Amino acid sequence: MPPFDAIIIGGSFAGLSAALQLARARRPVLVIDAGRPRNRFAAASHGFFTQDGSNPLAMIAAAREQLLRYPGLRLIEGEASNVTGSDGAFAVATAAGDVFRARKLVLAYGVSDRLPDVPGLAERWGKTVLHCPYCHGFEFAGRRLAVLQTHPMASHQALLVSDWGPLTLLLDGGAMPDAETAAKLAARGVAIEPAAVTGLRGEGDALDAVLLADGRALPVDALYVGPDPHHNSDLAGRLGCAMDETPLGPVIRTDERKRTTVAGVFAAGDIARAPHNATWASADGVAAGVFLHQSLVFEPLAA
Repeated sequence: MPPFDAIIIGGSFAGLSAALQLARARRPVLVIDAGRPRNRFAAASHGFFTQDGSNPLAMIAAAREQLLRYPGLRLIEGEASNVTGSDGAFAVATAAGDVFRARKLVLAYGVSDRLPDVPGLAERWGKTVLHCPYCHGFEFAGRRLAVLQTHPMASHQALLVSDWGPLTLLLDGGAMPDAETAAKLAARGVAIEPAAVTGLRGEGDALDAVLLADGRALPVDALYVGPDPHHNSDLAGRLGCAMDETPLGPVIRTDERKRTTVAGVFAAGDIARAPHNATWASADGVAAGVFLHQSLVFEPLAA
């Protein structure tokens, strides 16, 4: 019998939420975490029940501290580099050369955001360059807002974000919206700026203007972008898990119990859903942990 009932690859909101359910069920569980949570660039996480405005790294640290009180829980820092085996007998190798064995797996290794190559943008990410109005919109409500067109959903994003304040859609030299979309933008009071964007201006990580190719500086206090999220690992593909394409990129296909298409493998968090936020990631982790535990109980009875 493997020493762990479950190995969870990824120890942020989804992975730790899954681990908590299993640890409370008195199951031996290992969490392998590379220490690069997606929201580490933000000073505060908003919209999370009872934790509105809390620092996300502090939330993760508190969750770890609580988890380590359970005797069946082990957490190691490291990168899961390979997975072999099948349901009931998985082996997870780490970049450090260790190999751990478990009956089940939870993939919760998250995504990283590829940002547009605009001077001044990356250093403001999570501060005055944002992607989610539900996470950060209230803090910039009523101020000068803009959406940078980086993906086909930019007009949709502009229509939504305009609810938080006066907004300009920056086409960055790209195509104008079609007539129907342009009419919707006009109805929402969204201005359209066709010029290419050459950079951002502001002291430190503050933002006061977007610089345009024709020499103008458009006053902006917060810029929304649609980043290109990519998975932090290719383990799902190596295992043969089916993927689905979404407007936010590929996600691992799961059912209502967070089971992937590979027996014994569950997935949770941003790699397995769209749209994304910390609350959804945590909720998905809870589901993965609960239903993985139930599989440990009921599958042997059905054999």
